[in-house]
Amino acid sequence: MKKNTVKIFYFSLTFFILTCSICYAQNRGTLLIPRTVYVGDTATLVVSLPGAVQDMNDIVLTGHALNFLHDENIDFRRIVLERRVSGSRLLIEFTAFAPGTLQFPVIEIDGERFSGLTVTINSIIETTGSGFILSGPASSLAMPGTALMLYGTIAGFALILLLAIWFVLRGRRYLQKWTLKWKQWRLFVSVKSMEKRLHKALQKGADKRLILDKISEEFRVFLSFFAGINCRAMTAREFEKLTEYNPAFLKKFFGKCDELRFCGAEVNSEDVLRLLADLQGFVVEFEKTEKERHAQGKAA
Repeated sequence: MKKNTVKIFYFSLTFFILTCSICYAQNRGTLLIPRTVYVGDTATLVVSLPGAVQDMNDIVLTGHALNFLHDENIDFRRIVLERRVSGSRLLIEFTAFAPGTLQFPVIEIDGERFSGLTVTINSIIETTGSGFILSGPASSLAMPGTALMLYGTIAGFALILLLAIWFVLRGRRYLQKWTLKWKQWRLFVSVKSMEKRLHKALQKGADKRLILDKISEEFRVFLSFFAGINCRAMTAREFEKLTEYNPAFLKKFFGKCDELRFCGAEVNSEDVLRLLADLQGFVVEFEKTEKERHAQGKAA
């Protein structure tokens, strides 16, 4: 009877020792790194364990291997079990999102269970007579260049608004003037280039009547723009009405041009060259007059 009692005693003692070697509590041989942990900080809880029979490779749990740990206030990043003869350790790397004393769920690793592990998370900035006050959310950080972008955008909108007001009040008149000057410059360039092009075509033996037709057509379009009337169907005598544009020259020029076009005889190249020279002289002089007129208008 006594032998059975002794056997039961030793069996119970052995079972208790094995149970204690499997399940460990936090408050025995634990170290929190850093010692003071605040909400949102990454910390590591180090649990000291008895030495192993021999050194073994570390067991590391990360990522999906930690899916068995569920806690709404704790994010587990990594768990490492180190087995050493000199002393084993359990390292739990985590981030807490709530202040106070938090308890870890049961951790199972390599057939061992660790329960009762707790940590204290701080989030206190000051105390009052009624108790502790938790720190509020951190203010947002301004990115470099944000102020320049913000004030630059505001200044840009203000400039656009001022330009829109200026355009409504006075801009349309200036725009019309600029458009008119652009069209005039384009017409002068077009007539000058046309005169040079026809001069080269004449020297290469092009049809003289086609050249005369082109001179008459382009010059009439040019005059129509400045005179404000349709000059395409006007006869040479009708150009006397254009009193501001040297009517005597225009009457003579178009009279000679029409004579060469419809005479039915062979056209002399010298006559065509003379018309081109007269056209060039008129355009150059007329352009000079227009520039002087615009200059006087600005001075006034």
